[in-house]
Amino acid sequence: MNSSLSNIVTPLLNWYHTYARTLPWRQSPSAYHIWVSEIMLQQTRVEAVKAYYNRFTAELPTIADLAACQEEKLLKLWEGLGYYNRVRNMQKAAIQVMTQYHGEMPHSYEELLKLPGIGSYTAGAVASIAYGIPVPAVDGNVLRVITRMTANYGDITKQNTKDEITKQLQAIMPKQHAGDFNQALMELGATVCIPNGEPQCFVCPVQTYCKAFQDGLTTELPIKSKKKPRRIENKTVLLLISESAVALQKRDSKQVLAGLWQFPNVEGHLSPHAVQTQIDQWHIPAKQILESKQSKHIFTHIEWHMNSYLIFCEAQAIDLCDQFEWMEKQDLEHIAIPTAFQPFVSVIKTYLEIKRNRIYIRFLFCLVYVVLKTLHIYFLSSAGAVWKCIKDVNTKLRQKYSINRFGKCKKMNLVKIMIDNRLYL
Repeated sequence: MNSSLSNIVTPLLNWYHTYARTLPWRQSPSAYHIWVSEIMLQQTRVEAVKAYYNRFTAELPTIADLAACQEEKLLKLWEGLGYYNRVRNMQKAAIQVMTQYHGEMPHSYEELLKLPGIGSYTAGAVASIAYGIPVPAVDGNVLRVITRMTANYGDITKQNTKDEITKQLQAIMPKQHAGDFNQALMELGATVCIPNGEPQCFVCPVQTYCKAFQDGLTTELPIKSKKKPRRIENKTVLLLISESAVALQKRDSKQVLAGLWQFPNVEGHLSPHAVQTQIDQWHIPAKQILESKQSKHIFTHIEWHMNSYLIFCEAQAIDLCDQFEWMEKQDLEHIAIPTAFQPFVSVIKTYLEIKRNRIYIRFLFCLVYVVLKTLHIYFLSSAGAVWKCIKDVNTKLRQKYSINRFGKCKKMNLVKIMIDNRLYL
């Protein structure tokens, strides 16, 4: 046993019981809820996870619900978290729990490791927090804390360093408070012994036993080898709109983001002429092609640099091009579209909203004219003057809220438009 490291157990537990954050998964620490939270928390900030966790567990409160969930709904619930294979593995594991473990998460560390998508860290977290089994749960936060505590210069991306630290923690694991001890280490790493910037050693409950603090090494540790540069991929996203429908397609099962919905896209940054050539090949009759939003999305090993075009298609495009699914705006709320394509969802919604409002405004102009004529409003000289006034306002609105500026327009507020243009009733 590392005698120096064993000294941290009591002060760390006391600190945790006093200062632990209130988190939704800590309010109901069942094996299922701990499992869901730990999978979500991988490479995602706690504050961001809270809303996803609450939504997911509200829709799928039990393992049986997760096992029976339709894939489209499951992916929609996970939308925004990324790493969609994780939730697919969760469903595979849930089905296995239902068939092999009578609907209950296994009660041993070794059995938990047999479930799809559960590695040593997740198994350790579930086993210790839900069942009190004295096994470590070693994640990035814990690796950082312990390498600083022991002035360990091992590379934390290497398995042998993780194995060494796991062994050290196993030796000091308090048998009656294993779950709290693991959570205390994670909490310390997340809030005090932080990864970026200066660690907050002045409030650390175990600084007395920290070799990195004593020797002034906190900014040097942990040692972490640099990742390989991400590969840059250029893409052109084509936002095809016919009437009020937009074209989408599912990604290939062998691609990143497999099986999720996307807007049609091609490799490289295409010119407007090249875009026209591409949609001709798809047999899509286009009325207008406009350059639209640029966006960038970062994956673990890849970086997408995306240009986009908004393409207004003839009504018959839906019948002529069957390689895409043509969906209405409301349909977008029920399918899983990856974060990489969410900026373009905003473009589509903005355009469709402006289009709807333009129709509404035209109807409003007609209504105003009828009301003024019917009530014989005499502040204008004649009905013709009323119509001229309405046409002038319409022209100004068309210029001010031109569809060619859809990417910069905010949602139109009809009351504000009326006030801006002195269109009083």
